[in-house]
Amino acid sequence: MKFQHYRISEDIKQSLEEQGFVKPTDIQYKSIPSILAGEDVLAIAQTGTGKTAAFVIPILDMLHRVRPDHYIPDVKCLVMVPTRELAIQISEVFSKLSNHTELKTACITGGVDQEAQIQLLKKGVHIVVATPGRMFDLIYQKHIKITQVEILVLDEADKMLEAGFIKDIQDVKKFLPKIHQTLFFSVVVAFWS
Repeated sequence: MKFQHYRISEDIKQSLEEQGFVKPTDIQYKSIPSILAGEDVLAIAQTGTGKTAAFVIPILDMLHRVRPDHYIPDVKCLVMVPTRELAIQISEVFSKLSNHTELKTACITGGVDQEAQIQLLKKGVHIVVATPGRMFDLIYQKHIKITQVEILVLDEADKMLEAGFIKDIQDVKKFLPKIHQTLFFSVVVAFWS
């Protein structure tokens, strides 16, 4: 099945086509329908298999259907990742695939001055891709409000747990609405003998 046959927004289909997405990869084929159905998902795939797009595409479609131009942007999706590099990469995918929508994404990480991130958040964003340290700094400073989040994504969840982020994962759940969709994505390492 090609992306053109999926029941997703024409605006997102246009961005997919512009980015060279024609047919879903295996992880996308298996994940997208469940995510669109509002189910919690645990997905494991190798690097380079389209794992990021497997959650970005349905999230953008679900948020775009709400017509964000008709309300003040609130953070509706929070993506937590273990590293700054991964946060930047995922933010770029969100931005490219939401090109023909009104959806706004913010990349929130340490290692850079927080003022530019604060200014972006003040303008209003729908999606936050963040590393835990900077995210909690900005939550406690009241620059990020995640009480309206509908979708929580933990990407490279296995690495987050290995790096000791379990408390951060537990703590973020305290700020979220009780009812929200949770997506766990992890990388499987291929070993060749």
